Amino acid sequence: MDRGTERDTPPSRGAGSGAAPEPADTGRIPLAVVVVDRAGLVSHWSSGARRLFGVGKDEAIGRHAIDLLPVSGALPDIDDGPPHEEYTPYDGLGPGLGTSLDGGLGYPSAGRARLTVPSGTEVPPADACGRNRVDVLWWAYPLVGPGSERLLVLAADAEALHRPDTGDGTLVERIAPGFALHTDFPGAEDLARRLPEILPSMSVGDSARIVSQVLELGYPVLEFSQNDRVPVTPDWGVARRVERRVRRERAARAAASGRPLPKEGDDEGEDLEYAAVRERLEFLNEVSGKIGTSLDLARTIGEVSRAVVPRFTDVAGTYLREQVVAGEGFPDGVPDTRTMWHRVALEHTDEPGRWDDVVPVGEAMPFPAHTPFFQCMTSGEPVLVPRISEQLGHAIASQFDKRDIRPLITGRSMLVVPLKARHVVLGFMILLRHPERVEFNDMDRVTGAELAARAGLVLDNARMYTHQENVAETLQDSMLPHIPPRMAGCDIATRYLPGTLLGRIGGDWFDSVKLPGARTALVVGDVMGHGLNSAAMMGQLRTAVQTMAALDLPPAQLLRNLDDLAQRLGETYLATCLYAVYDPIAGELHLANAGHIPPVLVRAVDGRSELLDLPTGAPIGVGGVPFESVRVRVAPGDRLVMCTDGLVEMRGEDIGVGLATLCESAAHPAASMDDACDTIIRALNTRGGRKDDVALLLTRLNGIEPDDVAEWTFPLDPAQVGRARAVVREQLHDWGLALLAGPAELLVSEVVTNAVRHSHGRPVTMRLVRGDTLLCEVDDDDHELPTLLSAGPDDEAGRGLRVVSTLAREWGTSRTAAGKSVWFELTLPRR
Repeated sequence: MDRGTERDTPPSRGAGSGAAPEPADTGRIPLAVVVVDRAGLVSHWSSGARRLFGVGKDEAIGRHAIDLLPVSGALPDIDDGPPHEEYTPYDGLGPGLGTSLDGGLGYPSAGRARLTVPSGTEVPPADACGRNRVDVLWWAYPLVGPGSERLLVLAADAEALHRPDTGDGTLVERIAPGFALHTDFPGAEDLARRLPEILPSMSVGDSARIVSQVLELGYPVLEFSQNDRVPVTPDWGVARRVERRVRRERAARAAASGRPLPKEGDDEGEDLEYAAVRERLEFLNEVSGKIGTSLDLARTIGEVSRAVVPRFTDVAGTYLREQVVAGEGFPDGVPDTRTMWHRVALEHTDEPGRWDDVVPVGEAMPFPAHTPFFQCMTSGEPVLVPRISEQLGHAIASQFDKRDIRPLITGRSMLVVPLKARHVVLGFMILLRHPERVEFNDMDRVTGAELAARAGLVLDNARMYTHQENVAETLQDSMLPHIPPRMAGCDIATRYLPGTLLGRIGGDWFDSVKLPGARTALVVGDVMGHGLNSAAMMGQLRTAVQTMAALDLPPAQLLRNLDDLAQRLGETYLATCLYAVYDPIAGELHLANAGHIPPVLVRAVDGRSELLDLPTGAPIGVGGVPFESVRVRVAPGDRLVMCTDGLVEMRGEDIGVGLATLCESAAHPAASMDDACDTIIRALNTRGGRKDDVALLLTRLNGIEPDDVAEWTFPLDPAQVGRARAVVREQLHDWGLALLAGPAELLVSEVVTNAVRHSHGRPVTMRLVRGDTLLCEVDDDDHELPTLLSAGPDDEAGRGLRVVSTLAREWGTSRTAAGKSVWFELTLPRR
């Protein structure tokens, strides 16, 4: 303890009737604090010890205590210590203090000695006459426990306590050190609470252990004329770190101005209360720099909790409303007793696991109206509880089923601060300090409120970002198709990656559409720009492509119609698009391009990959530009890679480098389609610098063998329906699918009957395709698509498609260039 400040000292008990009244600052004295370890060496030497004994900290640490301290009975070989005289030991509790340090002391000891300070060392300011002798009062406490501390020594300069007692101003020696139970004085709890301030900086556990021993052995007191006893009560006024910081700043200012460095103890009018306020502002600025470094809600929650432990509090529990945790919209209304609060973070300085099982993170619970937490969340103001009484601790603990949290909270100082944004309470923080630590006060309440205001702001920013990200992700997922991994004659795998810096929503898309003739349309597009507008345009264009693909338009004509649509939607609607139709029976790709990067075709025969040379065309929305299509022969096992430019294009790099990497990675053999996609993504996405969305569509063109396809043509004669049933039955027996003969004959009978009835002149064609399913297609030259009707008991028509819809795995109709096609699928029996 370096020094005290003048404050009223509680009146002593047992003072004699003739005792003179003590000055207001009696008992508040500068203290030297020394800790001796089990080897008898000094392990702690305070600045007060340096001033009192004239030995610096660096010189004292590690030296034998008997060489530095005038402590009789508490240390062996006292005769080898520094020179002293007129030494009178004083035992406040009784005999038995003569044992050695290694033997262990059971009682404290105290005494008084005059020391001769070696020349050239600092003499305490109290020695106004220039003498090099110091009158020392000391108290020594034996320490037991797992730590290395063995002896705690407190010492003070008795000269500072001398006062004139006679008319001629003669100084009277009338002070002696002693011990007493702290409960012998008014304000016993305050004395016990301030005792840790005497100790050196150490862990909470070690501090609590030493404090309990000191209180049990006796509180240090000053005895005046053997009548008055006054407790030794150092008063820092502000935290010690503030005082050290003030001294450093004063020294820096003095050095900058060329003035001599100020001596310790010389305040020069420094306002320490102002310094304390300044330190709190610095603390808030420091906290502001630690929180809000990310828009991730979970990370922000952790930052807020860790920022206040242990500097401001020892335990910090963060609770948020259910809507905030879920990343939903802004919570409405004032919280009530039904509001669910989720414990999202818990930081503490206690031993690991002490809180985890009792109040686990992730638990949700309401709070009743009689608790401080409910008062905080309904009023939106901090709630300060200087000490949690046993009654309040019991009331709080009653909310926790089958768990007793009273040992964790009773006796602690508590501050509950609301986390608010836009005048709405998002949550609150419960701050607890250890019983040994100074309790929260009104200034802490203000600090906590400001801290909570800043924390609430960053939490609300993170909540809003999380909400918007969830909305964007939901919108993006709803617009991207869920493509089956297998379609007629091909396997498909896809990947979509949102832009790393531009959110989770963009204008890239891919799709596949089932076409007549066991064909599949494959499409990849990229709307220029990002954000909701691009996503909305992407949804419109994708829907238009699906609709026009179902009409079986040729690729070039489809892009022409899509371009017209984009121009009608607005001038800012621009997009690139690559459209391909795969015919697995003919082994052919029919492609058209609208300003998109070309696809890569990997040949199964030799593993060679190539960029298909397609007419580039202009982007969709430019208008007035023709589109051309090309046909490419493919073999079973070939792979087609279609992607958007976000995968291959990187700022500052020629796009040719990305296309070359795409060709190389696409040709890499893979065990599955998903593995092939992952290989491509790893090869191109690890280069860094990608900021655009990525859409990837990978198709393995398996083809359909000629033996798996059967076709027939039927004249427009109702009698041909029987023939259609017969050839279907015979073909299914040849394919080993006799179990499907019955339902297939019934469905073919209905579909062929309708085709023969409505065809205008061209014969009806029927095709069976054996693949993952049994596909049957019937074509005629009537352009009117049939519809599913509800047939009544007396209706003669309208039941055919009802039968098809009931028995088929899937069915549909589409227009063709010559008329229409009606198709259905049946699930193959398990082998």
